[in-house]
Amino acid sequence: MAERPNIILITCDQWRGDCLGVSGHPVVETPHLDWMAREGVNFTRAYTACPSCIAARAGILTGLAPRSHGRTGYRDGVDWNYETTLPGELAAAGYHTQGVGKMHFYPPRSLMGFHNVVLHDGYLHHERTWRRYYDLADDYWVWLRDKLGQEVDFAGHGLAANSWVARPWHLEERFHPTNWVVTKSIEFLKRRDRRKPYFLWMSFVRPHAPLDPPACYLEQYLSQEIPPPPVGDWADTLDAERAGLNPNTTHGLIGPRQLRRAMAGYYALMTHIDHQIGRFSEAVGEDGSAGDTAWLFAADHGEMMGDHNCFRKALPYEGSARVPFVLRAPGRFDLAAGSEPAAPVELRDIMPTLLDVAGVDIPASVEGESVLPLARGTSAEWRGHVHGEHAWGALSNHYVTDGREKYIWFSSDGREQLFDLVADPQELHDLSADRGRAPRLEHWRGVLARELAGREEGYSDGERLIAGRAATAVQKWLPGGAGGA
Repeated sequence: MAERPNIILITCDQWRGDCLGVSGHPVVETPHLDWMAREGVNFTRAYTACPSCIAARAGILTGLAPRSHGRTGYRDGVDWNYETTLPGELAAAGYHTQGVGKMHFYPPRSLMGFHNVVLHDGYLHHERTWRRYYDLADDYWVWLRDKLGQEVDFAGHGLAANSWVARPWHLEERFHPTNWVVTKSIEFLKRRDRRKPYFLWMSFVRPHAPLDPPACYLEQYLSQEIPPPPVGDWADTLDAERAGLNPNTTHGLIGPRQLRRAMAGYYALMTHIDHQIGRFSEAVGEDGSAGDTAWLFAADHGEMMGDHNCFRKALPYEGSARVPFVLRAPGRFDLAAGSEPAAPVELRDIMPTLLDVAGVDIPASVEGESVLPLARGTSAEWRGHVHGEHAWGALSNHYVTDGREKYIWFSSDGREQLFDLVADPQELHDLSADRGRAPRLEHWRGVLARELAGREEGYSDGERLIAGRAATAVQKWLPGGAGGA
């Protein structure tokens, strides 16, 4: 057991893959994460196989692709009954396991292999909508009311959980949910069983809206010049429906000042998280475990934040589907420090990677792969592409990418897009109508048709794609999943 390192998995909700200072973002400041990447390995072509909260977390937890864990879109209230999980395997191997923050399991108190979870999943739409006792499903809520009184609501600033409207946090910074996640994580360090290595999943709700950073962080970005988001020559620039007038919109045109403020709020939440990670890193040092602790930083999905006049997630574009993925491990793991592998990795790779770090056998059910060989620079072979999807009515979509090209297929009507990510990383130019790209388009159609062969929706016969099939957010075979639109 003494040879097994401690493991800290840090995830954020809705953090774009390009939003790290070390990756060259022109505005975002993330000094602590930049140092983690400098000391470790920054995977610059990391993707989520289903860009929304629940399905993405199922991939992290199980090491499975959406078609195997059964969640192919967003649908709350469906039981989590997975037998083989990342914390469960580590607990069985002798780790003390703890989850803090956003898990998004259902029922909320499901341990899913952890010894303990301390929860704050965000606004708790499902619990509030069905008038459950959401106090019992959220430890942050109870803690905040204990500190400030029963009348306090962490949403008291008036911002919705999916809004692009930004304003400063309305309470003292120490009461912000980002600070709370770190406070409870530090408490775990102090109370853990020191006879065992530990696994801590520290999961932040932000930078997911509400865009409510502490005032000092918002002021930092409001005083800077912020480049406008990219808008492709294929994007809707008219917004005939005036969808942008909805503060909770998924698409549309909003005023330039409001958009700039939204971007400032989003970036401010990131820097706030980064500074709190720095606070936690100091605590790990004080705990005495820093020298033999592995860290992995990732996100469940990104945020369009005005790219192509779209917001939020669920779409196959880089702002939504690409995520950060930074691994740092003790020196004995011999990582190629400071390297940036361009191989396409995915969230299902987190479980086998961390089990590999722990020296624990990877279960046969796991479909992801350990990225340790890539991180060491010793891997001769790797998957050729990743496949992602999201059931979303008329916008239900699939994508396949090798990190250099991306093919997108909208299953409802068969619409296609093709992007050259090397020459056009912001996906400004759709090449699907370019006759010179026809062989590449045909290649990716075949790749996706093979990926979708045998699916219950009937998307493919194994050789060709079949449009117009109804997409479901939860596969029918998953308990509670029948009829999930």
